[in-house]
Amino acid sequence: MFEPGHLHIARPALQPDDVGYDIHLRYEVSQTDSDAGMHFTMDGDINGKPFNETFDLPKDLAYNFASEASRIAEKHGLPKDTDLHAMGGQYDAMFEDIRDKLDLKSGDAVKPEHLE
Repeated sequence: MFEPGHLHIARPALQPDDVGYDIHLRYEVSQTDSDAGMHFTMDGDINGKPFNETFDLPKDLAYNFASEASRIAEKHGLPKDTDLHAMGGQYDAMFEDIRDKLDLKSGDAVKPEHLE
């Protein structure tokens, strides 16, 4: 389920070799030294193993939250072939909410130092 500031995705393990997960991704605007950014808290469990991590992204990279969330989920046992983008429209709703919260527009530049 999606609500502004919080995305919850869950999938039970239906077969013995399936991976089940229950993941909460919460986010809020944060202030960096030079500009607004986004602070994320990701917690839940993957195959019954709990985890909790946080990460921050600068404003110009906040749209790329799914890449960082996928990396963290994979680190905690989610298979690489799991598509977190296929969340029944929830990803798109979260993406739009982040864009609104940070006043991001299509075509906004990414700072070159964030690409290194």
